[in-house]
Amino acid sequence: MNVYDSHRMALMLENMGYVETLDQHEADLVLFNTCHIREKAAEKLFSDLGRANLIKEERAAEGKKTIIGVTGCVVQAEDEQIAKRAPYVDFALGPLTYHRLPEMLLKIKRKHAETLIDTDFPPEAKFDFLPENRAEGGCSYLAVQEGCDNFCTYCVVPYTRGAEYSRPVEEVLAEARRLVATGTLEINILGQNVNSYHGEDAHGKERNLAYLLRRLAEIEGIKRLRYTTSYPADVDDDLIACHRDLEQLMPYLHLPVQSGSDKILKAMNRRHTSGQYLDVVARLKEANPKLEMSSDFIVGFPGETDKDFEQTLDLVRKIKYIQAFSFKYSRRAGTPAAVMENQVEEKVKKERLDILQNLLFSYQEQFNQASVGKVMPVLFEQYGRHKGQLIGRTPYMQNLHAKADESLLNHIVDVRVESATTNSLSGKVIL
Repeated sequence: MNVYDSHRMALMLENMGYVETLDQHEADLVLFNTCHIREKAAEKLFSDLGRANLIKEERAAEGKKTIIGVTGCVVQAEDEQIAKRAPYVDFALGPLTYHRLPEMLLKIKRKHAETLIDTDFPPEAKFDFLPENRAEGGCSYLAVQEGCDNFCTYCVVPYTRGAEYSRPVEEVLAEARRLVATGTLEINILGQNVNSYHGEDAHGKERNLAYLLRRLAEIEGIKRLRYTTSYPADVDDDLIACHRDLEQLMPYLHLPVQSGSDKILKAMNRRHTSGQYLDVVARLKEANPKLEMSSDFIVGFPGETDKDFEQTLDLVRKIKYIQAFSFKYSRRAGTPAAVMENQVEEKVKKERLDILQNLLFSYQEQFNQASVGKVMPVLFEQYGRHKGQLIGRTPYMQNLHAKADESLLNHIVDVRVESATTNSLSGKVIL
């Protein structure tokens, strides 16, 4: 979602006459777009802001003005901290108000001295005020839903992104057509809880994610569809049927479970048990036997015992995820879990994370090794580290690099996999 938001802000700035530079010493405007899911991300921001201010002071000595701005979820959660710890920041915008970026820059040019902060939850949808989107390559993100009503006890999203909002169906389809017209082959539709999508169609009827996926699949030129991030309890029969029926829908689904312990899931305020989760996965794989899964895990949640952790490992052994994101529980101020009793010691959290990741990586490597010898369609998305090399993704989101002519960039090409590691594949293009 932040990659999508950053792209939309970049388009706004282009329309204002800004040109992107990779050298911060050349930048008249330095913009940090932030995430607040984990504590490290917030602390990294303040470290980066300090370095940006040193450059700002150097440029000031040369008679050059530099504007520093911060956007995203850290602003929503820590606006006072930004003003206090980094008073040299010129402005800060929450994730729901970044469409006001041009207005904010205009105010700064009018000699406002204090840090300007806008963390409203505005009545208008920001998408109505953004410039038309366009593709940056063969794969594009498209946000269709924002916010979350689930209030998991560890999560800041409902407080930083607000209540669930779904974009109208026709608005989404129009953006998808623009992306295809400018070069997109694969669309990854986004939402904090994307399968709670309930946008209205042209007749004012509320539609679900399955309906939206089927409409997107009808657009000529869309070769691949993905969606993320999903909530297990909101996976319905209509969505499962899409995995059976839609050729464009890739056989890879990210479905966060967080824990294999029902006790911990209840403490997290997740609306599913481990058994219900396993049932959803079984029905998805029945609809599409080629489907593989990835997930999110939190270890060391308050009150997690060795038994609870072992139940998480058992769930991993049953599903054999081909990829996963796993983290130590991180206290987020303002969430119920932050003040829960029985906080787990850092040493224990680290030990459990190491055990979990070793297990997850073992299945990831097994799947990658099983890909050797297979011919897979790969969407090449970027240049590799070596001359004459391109990097792309398989239908299962595996990174693959191969020697390939640059004319194949942003094209889907058959590649025979020749070798594999835990994190990537290497192959030979078949023409």
